[in-house]
Amino acid sequence: MRTFLRGAGALLAGIVLALSMLAPSIASAQSVEDIIARGKLVIAIDTTTPPYGFLDANLKPTGFDIEVANKMGEALGVPVEFVTVTSPGRIPALLTKQVDAVISIFSITPARAIQIDFSIPYAGQSAVVIAPKSTGIKGVADLVGKKVGLTRGTGEDGLLTKAAEANPGIEILRFDDYSSLLQAMVSGQIDAMGGGDYGEIYLKKAQNGDAFEQKYVLKTFYFGIGVAKGNDNLRQWINTWLFTMKTDGTLDTLSMKYRNQPLPVLPVF
Repeated sequence: MRTFLRGAGALLAGIVLALSMLAPSIASAQSVEDIIARGKLVIAIDTTTPPYGFLDANLKPTGFDIEVANKMGEALGVPVEFVTVTSPGRIPALLTKQVDAVISIFSITPARAIQIDFSIPYAGQSAVVIAPKSTGIKGVADLVGKKVGLTRGTGEDGLLTKAAEANPGIEILRFDDYSSLLQAMVSGQIDAMGGGDYGEIYLKKAQNGDAFEQKYVLKTFYFGIGVAKGNDNLRQWINTWLFTMKTDGTLDTLSMKYRNQPLPVLPVF
C-alpha cells in the first residue's frame, strides 16, 4: 500500500510539474501589445504560390498575401519580418511559436481549426482541376488512369486524395511547392493537376501554356489568417482590422492588382 501511495504521489508530482512547465508557454502567446513592444510583426508566408506569394525581379517577396501582411504591420506601427514556409509548414510554424501569424492562402477548415485559430476570411478562391485542352476531363471519373499532381497539404490535396480512394486507378503525385507542381504540368510529368483558379494564368506564361485550361471546380475555399490556438487578443484585433480593410475597399483593390478580378463575397463567423 505504501509503495502504491509513493507511486501515486510521484505521478501527481509529475503532473503538477508538467502543468507548471506548460503555464509559461501558454502565457507567452503574443498579444497585440507584446508585438508592438517587441517592435516587429513576424509572419509566415509562402513565396511559391503566385499571385498570392512570389519573388519579384529583385528576389523580394511580393503578392497579394505579402501586401496584406505589410498592411497589417502598418496598422500596428511595426515592420514585418517574413518567415518563408511551404504549405505543410504553416501549422508547425504556429505550434512552435516561430511566428505571430500565418498569411499564406490558408484555407479555413475544421480539421486545421483543431490545432490553430483562424481570423475571418480575407480572400477566397476555387480549387480546380487543370489539364491540357486536348485531355477530356469533365469529372473525377475521367481522372482514373491518369497521374494527378497536387501541392502537399493543400485543400485540393484532401479533396483529390479522397477522390482517389473512392476511384482506384487515380495516381496522386505530391509536390512540396506550387512552382514545382506547375513545372511538372508543363513538362508532362503529370496528366492533370489540382490547384487554384488562378493557376491557368501562370501556365499560360510557360512554354505551350496556352494548351491548358480549367476542367472542373472541386470546391470554393476561403482564406483566413492563422494564429496560435487561444490567442484571442491577436485574433480579435485582426478581425477588426480585416473588417476595415474589407469595408474601405483595400482588399478588393489588392485582388484586382494581383488576381485581375474582385474578391468573392466573403462569409464571416
